[in-house]
Amino acid sequence: MQEGKKIGGGSGETMEADSAAIDIPFLVSGRKRVGFSTLTRRKHSNAQQHRKGSPQLVKHLKIWELLAVGIGATIGAGVYVLVGTVARDKAGPSLSASFLIAGVAAALSAFCYAELASRCPSAGSAYHYAYLCVGEGIAWIIGWALILEYTVGGAAVARGISPNLAIFFGGSANLPGWLSRRLIPGTSIVCDPCALLLVAAVTCLLSTGIRESAFVQTVMTAVNCSVLLFVIVVGSWLGFRNGWPGYNLAGGYMPFGVSGLLSGAATVFFAFIGFDAVASTAEEVKHPQRDLPIGIGLSLFICGSIYIVVSAVMVGIVPYYEMDLDTPMSTAFMKNGLHWAMYAVAAGAVAALSTALLGALLPQPRILMAMSRDGLLPPLFSKVNKATSVPVYSTVVTGFAAGCMAFLLNVDELSGMVSVGTLMAFSIVAVSILILRYVPPIEPLVLSAAPTQEVPFVKKKSGIPVHLKKEEHASPILSIFSESSIPEVDDDATSLSSSSSSNDLTMEDDSALQSGMPSSSRLGLDDEKEKEERRRRYAACGISGVCIGVVLLSIATSAALLPSWLCWIMGVIGTSMLLVGSAILLLIDQDEGRHQFGQSGGFHCPGVPVLPIMCIMVNVYLLANLGSATWLRVSAWLVIGVFVYSFYGIHHSSLSKDLHTIM
Repeated sequence: MQEGKKIGGGSGETMEADSAAIDIPFLVSGRKRVGFSTLTRRKHSNAQQHRKGSPQLVKHLKIWELLAVGIGATIGAGVYVLVGTVARDKAGPSLSASFLIAGVAAALSAFCYAELASRCPSAGSAYHYAYLCVGEGIAWIIGWALILEYTVGGAAVARGISPNLAIFFGGSANLPGWLSRRLIPGTSIVCDPCALLLVAAVTCLLSTGIRESAFVQTVMTAVNCSVLLFVIVVGSWLGFRNGWPGYNLAGGYMPFGVSGLLSGAATVFFAFIGFDAVASTAEEVKHPQRDLPIGIGLSLFICGSIYIVVSAVMVGIVPYYEMDLDTPMSTAFMKNGLHWAMYAVAAGAVAALSTALLGALLPQPRILMAMSRDGLLPPLFSKVNKATSVPVYSTVVTGFAAGCMAFLLNVDELSGMVSVGTLMAFSIVAVSILILRYVPPIEPLVLSAAPTQEVPFVKKKSGIPVHLKKEEHASPILSIFSESSIPEVDDDATSLSSSSSSNDLTMEDDSALQSGMPSSSRLGLDDEKEKEERRRRYAACGISGVCIGVVLLSIATSAALLPSWLCWIMGVIGTSMLLVGSAILLLIDQDEGRHQFGQSGGFHCPGVPVLPIMCIMVNVYLLANLGSATWLRVSAWLVIGVFVYSFYGIHHSSLSKDLHTIM
């Protein structure tokens, strides 16, 4: 690197500029400015590639491994239970229609994930997309919530292994002592050594490498799908033999009405969570532009098809009101004289639990690694083992936390917290699509620094200094609420910038002016620039209106403790903001700069802005209906995250340290 000219600051600090990179700490009176603009700063889509010494994961995965990861993480043991609970209490024979509606709702998020994953194939999934499009503050919240989701989810899955293994031993009382649950003397804690052993085994497997983990995931997913196909084939034979008694009932196809159908859809929606695990492996995919959208879409389609057919068969061979709530499939076969089928179903449940645990523990180390690479967590979490190409420390920490919870805690009451992280991630990914299409981050030569300031930039080879204005490095959606939060620079540094209107021009504009552009042409460019800035402001207002309107409307329709008059007011305001924001986005053009964001090619989400807006509405509504107890627990976790970010992440963020330049 050739050393460039040193530019003195008012406080004695120096700024070095060169033709390849620039390192400028953003200073205000000798101290780093921390404010609202810090929360809205965004990183460059290729920032990771340009940080020297940055750990990178090796690309091993192909389309078949992605399908195994997606299907294995989605089809967990829940389907072996949900069929009974939802059919008996909510949907009745229309259970398959509930799965269809839930699958369509999940597909809205899958479309959004597919575009962002193919454009920005890096570890971190929704956290990474939020950091690129929304801002650092929201990205931290999403990443912190996903950490909780995968830890609690993994522990909950592991706790379910011993009851299913007990079937092969003739009951829980016959399990070997080193596998059976036992009460710790003097406490009310029931430890589960079987769950701990399963988490330890999966952690060791994940530490050996992504290729080995994907292979085991493929095998176990094949076993699980084979059992579900067995249920479909044998169940269909029983149905045709007995005349499908479950559909010949007095209550008809929808005994609980349309409300029961939709309530069932809202419940089984969480059975489709898991395809986002495919996006978390984006950095390890050989052909991400092609394989990631296919892996996400095809895995969701296969899972949805299996869900619909299995539920249609189960409610057909046994009346819905006779289905067992805990073991609906085994009970259905036993009532038809096939007692031996319970062992096949139990084997499928064990395989499903294993693949679900792999799917829960696989993404979290990569999210920890991504947050660590961005400086928001200690660098220990971003270290990658050279032999296995795996973030081993992150994997071990993840396994240790999940193993302790699975061994010591009954996580049934915490299971609702698993949904919060996923639904928040789904919502932010949809918002990111709107931002990408209407107000995409303008990625100048500057990669990172505090937003909105004139930067004394590198000089051209001709020796003529050029000034770049980085006004789009902060999120326009969040910054719109606080224009006064834009930080100021030192007077001495600012005085180095041109005082004429050429401050706002890019390199090409500066060269054009120097070559003698006519004044009429300059006026035309100024008009186009002003028109584009106006369009971006309208788009930012429209997206903000949609988000705020959906939140208010969801709270108004879900909050049972609020006064009715307040719910009506919130509903009217929310509906108005949603309609106005949607109308703005429908009437204005999308930004042409969206084609230059991230990597070219890949998948493009259809139906923008309608599809992302529908996705936001579905996920925010489900978030509002999770219950106050769940939100209290999640809030406590998020408060801890705020302290961690305030005392560590905000000060060690890579965006507050170095200013990288890509030529």
